[in-house]
Amino acid sequence: KVYDYVTQKNGKDRVSQIATFGTMQARGVVRDVGRALAMPYNDVDRIAKLIPSALGMDLNRAMQLEPRLVELQRENPQIRELFEIALSLEGLTRHASTHAAGVVMADKPIVEYVPLYIGQEGETVTQYSMKYVEKAGLIKFDFLGLRNLTVINDAIRLIRENHGVELDMDALPLDDPDTYALLGRADTTGVFQLESSGMRDILVRLRPEHFSDIVALVALYRPGPLESGMVEQFIQGKHGTIEIKYDLDILKPILEQTYGVILYQEQVMKIASAMANYSLGEADILRRAMGKKIAELMNAQRDRFVKGSVENGIEAAKANRIFDLMAKFAEYGFNKSHSAAYALVAYQTAYLKSHYPVEFMAALMNSFLSSSDQVVKLINQCAQMDIRILPPDVNESGRTFLVVGRMIRFGLGAVKNVGEAAIEVILKSREEDGLFASIHDFCERIDSGKVNRRVLEQLIRCGAFDSVHPNRAQVMAALDEALDRAAAAQRDKQAGQMNLFNLLRAQKKAPLPSLPDIPDWDSRTRLQFEKDSLGFYISGHPLDFYSEQIASLCTADTQSVREKKEGAEAVLCGLVSIVKEITTKRGDRMAFLNLEDREGTIEVVAFAEPFTQARPLLEKDEPLAVWGKVQHDEKSSKLLANRILSMEEAQLQSVDVVHLRMDAEKMDRDGLSRLRHLLMNHPGDCVALLHLAVGDKGEAVLQLNKLPVNPSHAFFEDMRQYFGPDCAEAVYKNCHADSGRAS
Repeated sequence: KVYDYVTQKNGKDRVSQIATFGTMQARGVVRDVGRALAMPYNDVDRIAKLIPSALGMDLNRAMQLEPRLVELQRENPQIRELFEIALSLEGLTRHASTHAAGVVMADKPIVEYVPLYIGQEGETVTQYSMKYVEKAGLIKFDFLGLRNLTVINDAIRLIRENHGVELDMDALPLDDPDTYALLGRADTTGVFQLESSGMRDILVRLRPEHFSDIVALVALYRPGPLESGMVEQFIQGKHGTIEIKYDLDILKPILEQTYGVILYQEQVMKIASAMANYSLGEADILRRAMGKKIAELMNAQRDRFVKGSVENGIEAAKANRIFDLMAKFAEYGFNKSHSAAYALVAYQTAYLKSHYPVEFMAALMNSFLSSSDQVVKLINQCAQMDIRILPPDVNESGRTFLVVGRMIRFGLGAVKNVGEAAIEVILKSREEDGLFASIHDFCERIDSGKVNRRVLEQLIRCGAFDSVHPNRAQVMAALDEALDRAAAAQRDKQAGQMNLFNLLRAQKKAPLPSLPDIPDWDSRTRLQFEKDSLGFYISGHPLDFYSEQIASLCTADTQSVREKKEGAEAVLCGLVSIVKEITTKRGDRMAFLNLEDREGTIEVVAFAEPFTQARPLLEKDEPLAVWGKVQHDEKSSKLLANRILSMEEAQLQSVDVVHLRMDAEKMDRDGLSRLRHLLMNHPGDCVALLHLAVGDKGEAVLQLNKLPVNPSHAFFEDMRQYFGPDCAEAVYKNCHADSGRAS
């Protein structure tokens, strides 16, 4: 909209987008060369994934960090050729594309300044990249499209409809205590810029109290400041745990708000102005020289800065030291006006979430309708906020998510295969003729050309008829009859006839046809149908039955695992399905799996050994536990599986220690011999502790170092058979000792 506006205002020939040139980066060039050499995709992919994904990674550095890349070249001449070519191509321009946000505008046709070309979508684009359009005399503008602005707008509409309140976002008080309380407890899912786990950690430690704290947060949460220690210095300065010192009194008013840290580019400019009488134009040249580390310009600026400072009575040595300090921080310096604009949007979203949580969450979900993973994440967030999610309903739902009291009603637009035309027909019929009384009433009133059988089945499966027929199985069983009646009525109507039944139905006097008397689907079937029709579960989740085991086993979920380091070990639990099964060069079978938990989905790569062992489990519809290593690539994260186990077996394998509880008086020589024999029959790696109760005197605890056990079902069954029901207790890793008896 903004681009269209400036085009109409200034003229199409005076506005253009900017080209950006993609270069051959380390992983990408290996893939490109591998494809050109006709190497098998899987081999090239495996090599590319060995290249670390760190920022600025190149092939030479990758070979230093990953010895296997060198070994592969030594062993395989084709891979050696691949790297020889890739090294010569790395860094070269690969393709031209359109910059995501860059726009230039001019006082006369842009073609008089720079050459142009037509982009893939018919847009006008400069042939120069952003660095050179500036040198050609054009001004660059950034038109950044933010989903969050749409969320705010949608939330305002929902608040108006539900509360009769017209919010003016530009007039919000910036000292609202509820908003800062929400930020202080890091309840920031959906809050612009502040929802990553790293940002939430800083929020809890910083506890922002003023708008300036949020502005600083946006500027601080970047790789440079995080690695340099600036963040820790800022937090400790805010809470008074370190003494804040200023080299000169004139620096205090400039750096006081950031607790002595030079955080913003504007502060560098102010220091230069205060200490060395820089004009604003000169200060901007200094800022640019420091930010871009232009050595020649920096040396000239140092002389100018020191000379100006000495003229103001400041010692040259101190001026040099402050110049060095400015140069160090300017490397990470952020434009404060940019940070403040982001902070304002962050504050507005946090304000909406703290004061109108239901409307805010509904607006968020509306913005992510096409992303199942994000909607799942938001549904879970709603559960934590005690906001109930209702299924789509033919009598209540609109196109998008609606707010009903403190509940959110799914929109019909979220149901798979229910297109815009079908939704329009349903809403129009409801508006003109009132609510639908039954599945038969619905079928008779709706145009079957636009709402066909497939659409109806999806609506039934997701629960859209629950308000008129709570038993979904009955509605599905009655569907054929309802469609036949509707078709017959339509034929009679076209023939100009209307039988008595339809006449009475038209007058709302006929009884509604009864539904078949059959039991409803069981909870798992209902949930699976919900997943099929919506892409996620609403009325529950198959993993609800395993919440305790998951809490004791998992070290991450499908969302948090994405923030773990490359190569980190993780345990995830969820529903696992085979996406693709392939045969390796050795003739082994491996597979790419899909693991789904309450938070979303992630790809699991199961190589031959773990896949073969887990194959029987993957054919069952039961949750599984996956041990593996985290791997990140350019677009996503995945888990390389080491082991895949049933929840039951995983629980046993995660046992940290087994407590054996016996009465000393009853443990005679035979009893001890039997216990020793039983432990030897179940050898393993788990420590066993023998608790011998000695009457009222307490107990003696013996660690049986020479008899570690395998805490299997068979072991606990044998213990129970010989020593009673409460003789053995398993304590799981990451759990408390009372996490559950295993016998």
